Amino acid sequence: MQEMDYVNEAKNGIKFRELYGDIKDVVVPEMYQEYTTRKVIVMEWIEGQKLVEVKDLYLVEVGVYCSFRQLLECGFYHADPHPGNLLRTDDGKLAYLDFGMMGEFRKELQLGFIEACLHLVNRDYDALSEDFVTLGFLPPTADREAVTNALTGVFKDAIAKGIRNISFGDLSGNLGFTMYKFKFQIPSYFSLVIRSLAVLEGIAISFDPNYKVLGSTYPWIARKVLTDSSPELKSTLISVLYKDGVFRIDRLESLLSESLRAETKKALAKQPVEAAGSKVVVKQLLSFTLTEKGSFIREILLQEVAKGLDALGLSTMDSVASGAAARIPFAASLSPSSMTEEDRMNLIVLRRLFLLLSGGVKKASTNTEVTAITSSTNGMAPTSLVLYQLPPVQEIMPILSVITELPQESQQQLLSVPVDLFGRLLSRATARTIRRVFL
Repeated sequence: MQEMDYVNEAKNGIKFRELYGDIKDVVVPEMYQEYTTRKVIVMEWIEGQKLVEVKDLYLVEVGVYCSFRQLLECGFYHADPHPGNLLRTDDGKLAYLDFGMMGEFRKELQLGFIEACLHLVNRDYDALSEDFVTLGFLPPTADREAVTNALTGVFKDAIAKGIRNISFGDLSGNLGFTMYKFKFQIPSYFSLVIRSLAVLEGIAISFDPNYKVLGSTYPWIARKVLTDSSPELKSTLISVLYKDGVFRIDRLESLLSESLRAETKKALAKQPVEAAGSKVVVKQLLSFTLTEKGSFIREILLQEVAKGLDALGLSTMDSVASGAAARIPFAASLSPSSMTEEDRMNLIVLRRLFLLLSGGVKKASTNTEVTAITSSTNGMAPTSLVLYQLPPVQEIMPILSVITELPQESQQQLLSVPVDLFGRLLSRATARTIRRVFL
């Protein structure tokens, strides 16, 4: 058996140590190849207890992050992480043992898995059925519409709980009949992947029944989607955030809040409750959007802010014009609004982006907000409505203090934002003028 080839196991251990040994609080024993043969392996001695015997949820979280790195970053993963192969060392770190069974997760499968998670969370069951073909669960000849309808029925109740509350049992509960009906296949690689995650969830729920490994993994997936430079994931992000050219701000809010959960959890825990919250969130948000890794999402944010400011300018001019026309008899009916439905949507996005960047997320639906602004013609003007609903200055000013706490490179990047926005606004105004004159 290949698992009993200790020369191969030592090579696996060396590779595993090179890839993941630098993760905080992860220990991978050193292999001594010069003393290892096919029948004898010599490695560093690790003192500790089995992870399942100690109540250490933090090390389970470390294991979840390490699994994310294995599966979705490097593609080389430990395929036999049973409780006996995971130790809590005497100095409180997570040690991996036994590298006889390892798996390779190809790049296209990594991308398919990430996309499937995104589509599942966002209830895009049409796209999820395509993901299942990509991942090898379904044959290419499967009836996509029928599969979509079936997946909607299977997953809608589980997803309604929210990603943080989904367990493996929730996802697999009613899947059996659907798998039989559409001739689902379970690729061998997937069985190993699920096993590696299920072991961690099993250890955690032995002392925390509410723990969900998927809820702990998704923030790292969200962060990867927002910061990865690969063309494939950039395309995935665009398809998630835009539909028929319309920006879906609620999905950006969800991705950002989940990705920040991967970064701020420990930081928040170390602060008094009253000191944690908006300021920490804003600092983390700015910290990665102003870096090279955050350049793509920064481009999207600047584009949407520019569209919103442009719409705000149009709304302001409409308010001024209507105010002047109101003083002239019969003139009010002769001053049609220059605001389009798209402009009103852009106003909503602008307000919610301001809320997001000030550390708060508006939970109302975009459709409800558009209705409110559209129906405000006889009451508060759209401009006033948007400005009225922005965070008060006294809440924003303390948060601005985080700018001085940012790295120097991030502060310099922030200084270029006003010039960038001005250029985008000028471009939009010029294009609109040309359209009105020549079209």
